[in-house]
Amino acid sequence: TPSPLPHPQSSHMRSLLKSGIRRIAGAEEAEGPRSTLPRGNKNATIIAIAAQKGGVGKTTTAVNLSSALARFHGLKVLLVDVDPQGHVYTAIKKQVHPGGGALSSILTDERGGREVMEITANTAVPDLDVTPCDPRLSGAEDLLGTRIGKEFILRDALATTRTHYDIIVIDCPPNLGNLTVNALVAADLVLVPCDPSPLAVNGVDALVGTVSTIAGRLNPEIDLLGLVLTRVDGRNTTVNNAVREQLTAAYGEVLLPVHIGINSSLTQAQQNGMDIFEHDPNCRGAGQYTALADCVAEHLKG
Repeated sequence: TPSPLPHPQSSHMRSLLKSGIRRIAGAEEAEGPRSTLPRGNKNATIIAIAAQKGGVGKTTTAVNLSSALARFHGLKVLLVDVDPQGHVYTAIKKQVHPGGGALSSILTDERGGREVMEITANTAVPDLDVTPCDPRLSGAEDLLGTRIGKEFILRDALATTRTHYDIIVIDCPPNLGNLTVNALVAADLVLVPCDPSPLAVNGVDALVGTVSTIAGRLNPEIDLLGLVLTRVDGRNTTVNNAVREQLTAAYGEVLLPVHIGINSSLTQAQQNGMDIFEHDPNCRGAGQYTALADCVAEHLKG
């Protein structure tokens, strides 16, 4: 039986569609990418700091790890805050210079082509830049859900930005929504803060499962940098040891040898809007975050 001839109307329709697509593509080429940033000569390692449970010292870790890597390891660091609560800015507001813009304007720009680097602000810490506080990220979370390729928007907006930095640290929201997924798809490594409590351990299991799913479907390059115990109370040795044993049994060497203790200076530093090294460089918390930065830097060298 001979194959039926194509319906002339459908053939005509395909021709019109192709013509329209060519016109649209031509217009986009003529307009070009909206960002005119030149490429740098670096290739940043992107580290997402993520925790499904709040109150585990996630932002404290993002701020002080970023500062320590810039201060003590000679690295050019960008700290990206994708948490609508804007705790990064609150934690170091006295050290952030005026300037920058809204990250949400980059993530929700449907024309694309813009870069995170366009909206960053410098800080008083040499070689440390940050994205300013942006409460509108809460609305961006919903808008991202309507976009085609929504999981890759932040990754694409860091494509040129990462060539100007050695390290990009992303402070994620304490949930597994669109903003966190964007951060994980953009990331090379994930650092998971975990306090010594059963709820936090359950949150680690859920987060590691999400990272595994993203590795299988969206970002095959992603890997766990490690789990770091935070808010460790030295008086509760029985609980601390039980949680450490549980995490070691589940994740082995992924549990980092450094931990962050409960330290009043860390809380005071955040209240005063500065990193721990500016607030109290000789306190125990400063030493522990220095050790964490050393551990991360050593991992990156390897």
